[in-house]
Amino acid sequence: MSKKALIIVDHGSKLDQANEMLARIAELIKKKNSPEFEIISYCHMELAEPTIRQAFDDCVSQGAQHIVVHPYFLAPGRHSTQDIPNLVKDAAMKHPGVSYHVTEPLGIQENIIEVILERAGNKN
Repeated sequence: MSKKALIIVDHGSKLDQANEMLARIAELIKKKNSPEFEIISYCHMELAEPTIRQAFDDCVSQGAQHIVVHPYFLAPGRHSTQDIPNLVKDAAMKHPGVSYHVTEPLGIQENIIEVILERAGNKN
């Protein structure tokens, strides 16, 4: 069975605090992860490291044969539909035996509605 990796990617920021949030998300995914993904990683599209190329290379060095890249964005836009897929394609060119795909961004999910209501003060 081929080893699968999951890379979560956000925009990236000049603020360390913002970038560290994605690292924490990756840790939460590792703790909750189903056996589907043996490797969980994160990266930033720009402005900070690790980059998409660095994360992709790292997953391959850990034995990943298929990599799923998930844009940590709410809505589809240029970054999630063009920039990230292009950066992933460039990173994958170095690893011709590794398959990959880029998922849709978070989009409209009931879980997100629950988080918004919780943040807004509705604990129901």
